[in-house]
Amino acid sequence: MRKKVKKANTKKRILAFYGIFLFFIFLLLCRTAYLQIIKGPWLKEQAEEQQMRDSVVSPRRGTIYDRNHKVLAQSASAEMVCIVPVEIKEAGNAEEVAGKLSEILDVDYDTVYAKTQKNSYYEIVKKKVEKDVADQIRGLNLVGIRLDEDTKRYYPGGSFASHVIGFTGADNQGLSGVELACDAELKGISGRIKSAKNANGTDMPYESEQYLDATDGCDVILSIDEVIQHFVENHLETARINNEIAGGAAAIVMNPKTGEILAMSTKPDFDLNSPFKLTDESVLKELEEYKDDEYDEKYSEELNKMWRNKAVVDTYEPGSTFKAVTASAALEEGTSKLTDTFYCSGVKHVSDWDIKCHKTSGHGSEDFVHAVYNSCNPAFIEIGMGLGVKNFTKYFEAFGLTEKTGFDLPGEAVGSSYNAQNMKPIDLATSSFGQGFTITPLQMINAMSAVANGGYLMRPYVIKQVVDSNGNVVKNVEPTVIRQVISEETSKTMRGILEGVVSQGGGKNAYVSGYRIAGKTGTSEKLPRGSNQYIASFVGFAPADDPKIAVLVLLDNPTGAEYYGGMIAAPVVGSIIEDTLRYLGVEPQYSEDEKQSSDINMPELRGKSLEEAQKIITDSGLKYHVVGEGGSIVDQTPKPGISLKNGSVVVLYTTEGVPMQTVTVPDLTGLSAADCNVVLNGSGLNFKIAGPGKSDVANNAHAVKQEPAAGTEVEEGSIVYVEFRYASVE
Repeated sequence: MRKKVKKANTKKRILAFYGIFLFFIFLLLCRTAYLQIIKGPWLKEQAEEQQMRDSVVSPRRGTIYDRNHKVLAQSASAEMVCIVPVEIKEAGNAEEVAGKLSEILDVDYDTVYAKTQKNSYYEIVKKKVEKDVADQIRGLNLVGIRLDEDTKRYYPGGSFASHVIGFTGADNQGLSGVELACDAELKGISGRIKSAKNANGTDMPYESEQYLDATDGCDVILSIDEVIQHFVENHLETARINNEIAGGAAAIVMNPKTGEILAMSTKPDFDLNSPFKLTDESVLKELEEYKDDEYDEKYSEELNKMWRNKAVVDTYEPGSTFKAVTASAALEEGTSKLTDTFYCSGVKHVSDWDIKCHKTSGHGSEDFVHAVYNSCNPAFIEIGMGLGVKNFTKYFEAFGLTEKTGFDLPGEAVGSSYNAQNMKPIDLATSSFGQGFTITPLQMINAMSAVANGGYLMRPYVIKQVVDSNGNVVKNVEPTVIRQVISEETSKTMRGILEGVVSQGGGKNAYVSGYRIAGKTGTSEKLPRGSNQYIASFVGFAPADDPKIAVLVLLDNPTGAEYYGGMIAAPVVGSIIEDTLRYLGVEPQYSEDEKQSSDINMPELRGKSLEEAQKIITDSGLKYHVVGEGGSIVDQTPKPGISLKNGSVVVLYTTEGVPMQTVTVPDLTGLSAADCNVVLNGSGLNFKIAGPGKSDVANNAHAVKQEPAAGTEVEEGSIVYVEFRYASVE
């Protein structure tokens, strides 16, 4: 019996042992499952972190080109300074590493030292380090410092086309302009270098490295023409300075038939190589009153203002430039005809409001065409009323003024406007001449292009093509017609009328001899009314019969002597058109009147006998003054090749060593062209009209600028170049 009991107890103990054993096996399996399934990915990552070093290889960011493949933005080789904290701890040189790197890289010592104390194998100290600086660090031969490949964005033109091109951030990401719009195409795909490490955390032999190549970014080709962009920036900056523009300036050059943006500029601009640096001294002085966080906030606000592309993201009341749209709609709809007549007394009464014309004495009786020439508000109120709310809002929408144009740069704005349900008679009256609503400069030039190109509203664009690193075209942008707004016939009629605005009407200051320029002036008062702040603008196109370019110039809040668009914006457009058409190879075509008043090319007279030279000069319609006693010409003023007006004086020197005859340049400010000619000829100097603008006496043009300046001592017979402005009030 006892044996049976003993046997039973032994069996129980064995079962208990097996039970405990199986229980521990179960726990072990659970732990293994937990580590393998739940914690497995994390443990794998930790093991790789411990055993492998993973370094990023930055790809080359794509290049940005103008339409002729001139480089606007490119990436240059640079280096990234990194440290290996485990190696630094082992070497015990943390203070030396932090001290040297902070000194050479101009970074905070405490920040670098804190990185050396981390329990990691890879810490970035500074990116985009130039090679010469990297070489200094390389020469230190300090344990725990490594240099990896990196790239740095470089903009050859500095501030050139800054608001169009945009810039990148610390991680090579696009932050504005084309850099942001095409970031996905430009940035490429990063590569990697994986290298094994031993138990001490140092690199294993080279054979253990795994290298994954980076994929370079695509190149982007713009519709911008570098030469035309230079014309625009130079003329716009001169206008901004001369007219003391407080609110900034913008200009756009567009191909009206395709929608391609050939140039776009906002002034003031900024250096793309230092985009986070404010350069306006007045702004920096204002910021001095702020401290700490408030200073940082205000500084950031000013940076955002500096980066704004005024041509795309700012809205404004277009003023009288919009009359081209109203006139086109009225002619297309048949609510107005060229033979219609209007009477302007200087004021128009609408819904208890008296709306004045810029000519307060009134234009009297005028037909449709001269209402446009005169930019007459009362006449356009009648034209708008005849068109009616329904038709006005229909064409306002058709010209693309209620929506974004679809432009390919970020940040495009949409202004405010009326619809058929909320537009009152007074709203229709003011809207007909361009006030009471807002649009962007880009919308305005796009609408004017539709007026000029046969009636087709195009989608404006600046990104022309995207090409990968192998030269394959990834994206090719073609001109896109959004809709036809007016007929070819109406467009042709409007081209003729708007050409008359420049040759006969308020746009005379955009006139350039030899080129048929069409356009419309605009001067709008900023809100609140009565603040004496204005926006002066002009939008034109040329040649008027076959437009190849459309140009808009906007000057926000001029604080100089003049503020009318016809006075200060029109001549800028004229200068841009003249330079651009000559660059594009469009030859001047002079009218008969222009031919008769055209200049005479100064002949080569040196080496000829005095008698022969006198005959050549007389036959050319020029006059002469002989200095010296010799019988042949040893020198002349002006020099050969210079063009002169009929009746100009040529000084002939017939004796070597005779002192040059000098005279003092008189002040010509405010004089007519005829008076300038008389005064200069009387002083022994020659006269030449410079810059855009008509200078005929009948149209009240007067001299506003001369070169050389008054009071300058110059050689007798020298040419004085004079710019004229028509006394425009629109």
